[in-house]
Amino acid sequence: MPDPAGPAAPQRLPEADASIYLHPQTLARLGSFELRAKMIVEGLSSGQHRSPYRGLSVEFAQHRPYVPGDDLRHLDWKVYGRTDKLHLKQHQQETSLDLVVLVDGSGSMNYGSRSFKEASGAGSSTSFDGRDTWTKFDHATALAAALAYITLRQGDRAGLAVFSDEIRALVRRSSNQGTWRQIVGALSVHPADAANRKRTTHLHRAVDQVLGKLTNRCIIAAISDFYLDLSELRDSLAALKHAGHDVILFQTIDRAESQFDFADAAPFEGMEGEETLRIDPRALRKAYLEVFNEHCAGVQRLARGMGFDYQALSTHDWLGPPLAAFVARRNAAIKRSKYG
Repeated sequence: MPDPAGPAAPQRLPEADASIYLHPQTLARLGSFELRAKMIVEGLSSGQHRSPYRGLSVEFAQHRPYVPGDDLRHLDWKVYGRTDKLHLKQHQQETSLDLVVLVDGSGSMNYGSRSFKEASGAGSSTSFDGRDTWTKFDHATALAAALAYITLRQGDRAGLAVFSDEIRALVRRSSNQGTWRQIVGALSVHPADAANRKRTTHLHRAVDQVLGKLTNRCIIAAISDFYLDLSELRDSLAALKHAGHDVILFQTIDRAESQFDFADAAPFEGMEGEETLRIDPRALRKAYLEVFNEHCAGVQRLARGMGFDYQALSTHDWLGPPLAAFVARRNAAIKRSKYG
């Protein structure tokens, strides 16, 4: 059913304090890691990522025969001494990397069973908007802030889109000072807001809207519980792959969802407008876990099948160690593919 109030702008809550979502110790640990593009990125400014445009700087790529009129400064005299033939050295110019983080702000991301004080690690017992429960959206906020922090620390550009049924908040890509604070501020559009509480997930629409704003290939980090039909996810990933983007899926799940260890019969309320059902969770646990695990496995298969990275995250785990391990594995895989 359409919202009778129309597509009102999301309520802007007071600006979030980044420290309650991402502990300074986590930032310090992540600062030593780099997020590198899997593909050879395109860019306009000088950076640290390989470009498909061969230039005359940074990293050697190949030789090519001399053609009259070429700049003699780039002749490889060692090759001439061995072969008595003139060749020029060509290099791969290094470019900047763009990161775009897509954060799911739909109703289902408002679920959480962990206390905010325990999860934040920053001594705050409640969120900036007064909640005492750490939700999947809070975990996604911490992850998005961490990824943006890594990227901006490298001198690259970072941007953000918070989506549900469409894009609800947007920070354009930039490497300027203050971009990280803008990203954290945009993440204050929380699904707990009355305007967002029942909004459904429409990933394909959000992807189409983001692709309409991108003119170069980027790393796209999508953070969601991915509670959507797998055919929609397949179409969304196919669109990103067709555009040449490097995609990372971070599936963020609460432990109560993955274990379903509820003991008492109770009403279970749908988070995105579904009807409320009174059920006995013990009677449904086995069937629920089979469906849940198969869905998560399907998300992973789709990502890996298209050559994208996938990482499952639990809201009950500290963010720093699994994210640092993921970035290290990713960088190692990129080095193997480059040199191996």
